[in-house]
Amino acid sequence: MTFRLLKFEVDKLKIMRFKITISPIVSSSKTIPLNYQYPLSAAIYRIISKGDEEYASFLHEKGYGKGYKFFTFSDLKFKYKRDGDRMLLLDHKVEFTVSFHLPEASRTFVEGLFKSENIVIADKNSKVVFQVQSIISLENPLKEFSPQELMEVIVKPTSAIVTGIKNERGHYDYLLPDDKEFLSSLIYGWRNKIRDAYDLETAEQAILSIELEYYQNPFRTRLMHIKSDSQAATKIRGSINYKLKLRAERRFIELLLNAGLGLYSAQGMGSLEVVGVNKNKKTKYENIFEIN
Repeated sequence: MTFRLLKFEVDKLKIMRFKITISPIVSSSKTIPLNYQYPLSAAIYRIISKGDEEYASFLHEKGYGKGYKFFTFSDLKFKYKRDGDRMLLLDHKVEFTVSFHLPEASRTFVEGLFKSENIVIADKNSKVVFQVQSIISLENPLKEFSPQELMEVIVKPTSAIVTGIKNERGHYDYLLPDDKEFLSSLIYGWRNKIRDAYDLETAEQAILSIELEYYQNPFRTRLMHIKSDSQAATKIRGSINYKLKLRAERRFIELLLNAGLGLYSAQGMGSLEVVGVNKNKKTKYENIFEIN
């Protein structure tokens, strides 16, 4: 079985999320870089590439037409002790979720790929080889709705959300939840992903809305380094610890759950978890949607 992403009918793509549990092999080091996102992204890409060279090339070179890589993953969950820019594992079990924008038919194949491979998280200063202990396919929380049905969900980020506006130097000025352009920037990026997954007309006509919902504690910011040990090193700033209310057609919300919200999704940014679904399918949205 092979991926042939260029031929997929996008409306038949479903939420494909997996909970993966890994543990370091006995002979491996127990120290990983604090900025593990890029090495983990590379490890996931290597596993996918063994399954299908065409799909891996598509992810690496084009995404859906503009460099988007339509997968994302959450922060790692484990106990650790920080030592400078390193994290010493204090727990034998590490968990994370990974999401792909792929057809339901490829679910078993993806599970098989991860079960058969080790996951290596490494940079120039440390390396840990993990063995996959389990991979669990997570249920689609939006399955009660039809693909083009307008709906509302509450999500929380399970990794930092990164968004921003490019300045005159071509670099991003990153935005945080207290910036007035934060939500409009997220919607702009969401619309671009719809354009590349569907087409320009669909993206322009899509009804999209995002609202912030804060916890009692304020949001947190996070400064991360991508490719930190190379000449292509990039510093990015994101935010976490809040909820977002999304209103759109199910297929467009699924796109975010599969591929992440904001920038650098394939480097583990913008991973989302649904924490609430509006069960009232008769809700009228005409007056509450914000068109951006």
